[in-house]
Amino acid sequence: MASVTLKNVSKAYGDVLISKNVDLEINEGEFVVFVGPSGCGKSTLLRCIAGLEDITSGDLYIGEERMNDVEPSKRGVGMVFQSYALYPHLNLYDNMSFGLKLAKADKGEIDRRVEHAAEILQLGHLLERQPKALSGGQRQRVAIGRTLVSQPNVFLLDEPLSNLDAALRVNMRSQITKLQRQLGCTMIYVTHDQVEAMTMADKIVVLDDGFVSQVGKPLELYHYPENRFVAGFIGSPKMNFMSVFIDEVEENRVKVQLSDGDSFWIPVDGKTVNRGDRMSLGIRPEHLVSAADGDAKVAGEVMIVEKLGNETQVYLNLESADADVIYRQPDTLAVEVGDKLTIGIPAHRCHLFHSDGRACRRLHKEAGVE
Repeated sequence: MASVTLKNVSKAYGDVLISKNVDLEINEGEFVVFVGPSGCGKSTLLRCIAGLEDITSGDLYIGEERMNDVEPSKRGVGMVFQSYALYPHLNLYDNMSFGLKLAKADKGEIDRRVEHAAEILQLGHLLERQPKALSGGQRQRVAIGRTLVSQPNVFLLDEPLSNLDAALRVNMRSQITKLQRQLGCTMIYVTHDQVEAMTMADKIVVLDDGFVSQVGKPLELYHYPENRFVAGFIGSPKMNFMSVFIDEVEENRVKVQLSDGDSFWIPVDGKTVNRGDRMSLGIRPEHLVSAADGDAKVAGEVMIVEKLGNETQVYLNLESADADVIYRQPDTLAVEVGDKLTIGIPAHRCHLFHSDGRACRRLHKEAGVE
């Protein structure tokens, strides 16, 4: 195991800057997930750590050693790619042991490592099979096992589940999480799927256009996003945003006015807010309530109803919202397209964002967040 430290790391291809001034501390034994939309630079950053891409500026440390000029094979890292990249003519044993054989490792040591990895990954009964005889999930486990036998200090996984169907992805992410807990290894995992990030990570790094937008534990990012980008990216369905006018400001609360004139106080830090400002109020679909239970109410026409059995998601057309407002209610809701629906907004669940995307610090203490 080893820690990973990035100090002001940037990566450019010619004049195009991909990773921008990244400062990051990954502790020994930590499971860290890089998440963000396509093109945000998360895979590029992972490849820089692996040594597959040169760092344009800044410093990379694995443990105490600066790695900028160290060859990939000598960094003590193991990488699992989106593609399984298995040799089709070799059985599982030979696929998993290929790197050790190239390194001329002792036959007994090779057997021991492969058998240990196969036991952990539940592949012991499949070692004589070729990749074509395996399911997608089994092939992915072989790719992980090939990295595992090399006993790296840091595991790097680049969207390893994107080729699997939805049910298999759920199963495999739990297996990878169990593996990391069992080994206690340092693991850096890249995905565009924020559900994977929320369910697997000790710490999430949200990337936006090459910059680190926020770093924190999953529930910290969910309940206390530092900016509107993180607020909109973390959570599924995404957070609702409505335009509001600032009526009054106090140090520990701000009074906002909705487009229909309804005003209410929300518990956020008011030090950076001015009376008369136009700002964005954010609230998650699952935090909206019935009209009778809210501190304020909004009404809109029902555009879409998604009846999922365990819950109902209703899309409402509101004039002040950037997009349809999504209302999420457990169980079923007797509403149809074209109906008028009034829902409630609980003040303590609200977020408030400046025009440049900065969040006002929420002051409501959420359960489960230190």
